[in-house]
Amino acid sequence: MSSAQDFEKVIDKSDKSVASFEEQMSPIRRVQHFLHANPAAVPLIVLILAVAVFGVAIGGKFFSSYTLTLILQQIAVVGILGAAQTLVILTAGIDLSIGVIMVMSAWVTGALVVHLGIPAPIALLLGFLLAGAWGVLNGVLVSVVKLPPFIVTLGTWNIVMAAGFITSANETLREADVTAITPMLHVFGYSFKFAGAVFTLGVIAMVVLVLVLWYALNHTAWGRHLYAVGDDPEAAQLSGIRVNRVLIGVYGIAGLIAGLAAWVSIGRNGSISPSAAVTDYNLQAITAAVIGGISLFGGRGSILGTLFGAMIVGVVSMGLNMLGADPQWKVLLTGVLIIGAVALDQWIRKVAS
Repeated sequence: MSSAQDFEKVIDKSDKSVASFEEQMSPIRRVQHFLHANPAAVPLIVLILAVAVFGVAIGGKFFSSYTLTLILQQIAVVGILGAAQTLVILTAGIDLSIGVIMVMSAWVTGALVVHLGIPAPIALLLGFLLAGAWGVLNGVLVSVVKLPPFIVTLGTWNIVMAAGFITSANETLREADVTAITPMLHVFGYSFKFAGAVFTLGVIAMVVLVLVLWYALNHTAWGRHLYAVGDDPEAAQLSGIRVNRVLIGVYGIAGLIAGLAAWVSIGRNGSISPSAAVTDYNLQAITAAVIGGISLFGGRGSILGTLFGAMIVGVVSMGLNMLGADPQWKVLLTGVLIIGAVALDQWIRKVAS
């Protein structure tokens, strides 16, 4: 075998290190990456700033345990609906019917107990099943029939609301009438003291629900599939994820959560009225999710952010009320927060593009 040629000897003695190129990120770019990796950070920062601003403007009265826990009590129903809305939005969908499904579930549950004498546990179960069935129907129309989520849930919103008014004749079930038969429907209105603060079981239900969903979204295959479907449904399908099953399941679970919100709302409001369907629960739930950093394009966001988003709206509302401001300022600030949240989401998403 011949000896190595001269040019080969030169190569052997040459530097064999590989050139590397490290991108030097600017501070703004680092912030952008941090916010992309931690979607709940922005609403948490906004929440802290809101509490600080109103605390300075109002004084120690705003920081009282009574005021802060009252805010949590006021957002309990919206926080639960916001959690349901979050699951749907993460799949790049939207559910405009979630509020009226809640109202219909509450009315059916109350009517079964008061008018038909059905035991409260069975009535609650039927209320949950009704809410879940409407959710599944939405999911089938979106995933199997391939109708746009906006159109499907807009139609469901009108159908469920009209059905509630027709079947109930707009009758209101009084708290005294319901409590006389069973106190079980008002269980989430019960309160207890802890470290000087007053909490209701409805607030506990909201927090527990958010924590359970946070774990499911971040530590289970179902959660990873849900994010994958929201990010790119075609890629998710090619990777073996059953997209239709995920979508039907998400809308069905959102319906069941609306059933829980119905039960909590009975405890919160006392009476049960189908006229509550005209309340903008749908928009409040969407607002909590959007301000909480849930991307309307799907596939990005943390359900903890939705909880923070609901709390932001609650803090702003309570703060303005304590300052004696015109209620329209709450509407104005909410609109600013929504536009700001969507604009910030667009800026953060550039990291992944």
